[in-house]
Amino acid sequence: MEDDAPGEESAPLSGEENLAIRIKLERESRGWGTNAVSDRLNAAGYEMNPSAVWRIENRKRRVNLDEAIGFAEIFGLSLENLVGPPKLAAHARAMELVEYVRRAYREVHRANLAFTQARDALDAYLQQHPDIRDEVDAAVSHAIAEETTRLPQPHELHHPGTPPGGDDPRPEPGT
Repeated sequence: MEDDAPGEESAPLSGEENLAIRIKLERESRGWGTNAVSDRLNAAGYEMNPSAVWRIENRKRRVNLDEAIGFAEIFGLSLENLVGPPKLAAHARAMELVEYVRRAYREVHRANLAFTQARDALDAYLQQHPDIRDEVDAAVSHAIAEETTRLPQPHELHHPGTPPGGDDPRPEPGT
């Protein structure tokens, strides 16, 4: 999508704003009217009339989680994709990679918290046993150095992880 959609801003929008824009974009790209969307939602078990679809698209009505799931289902999209930035709607690969980065960041954050907790526990122990601090510090430094040599280096990674869809998460050549 080269141009901004009507009402679309260039700054990131909230998930709810994104959802309203995306519902309209997805509906229009399929050539569906609000009646068709309503019919599909109702057939999938999500009660909604055409007027509600119009109000959602025009930000006159909020969408609850069950309804958002219903919209994702009838459009054949993940919920994350549907609430993602509208400009990325035509770039599913970008959305997969954004999700991959988010999950990797979360893993790094959890690992950092675990490291901090382990180090705090060790420091608390060493406050009670200051006579072994030098030996423990040397052992920790040695253990970390050993781990560092065992960890794969970035140039050694062929497939560091797989985002949804099973594609190699590295950028495509020329992108």
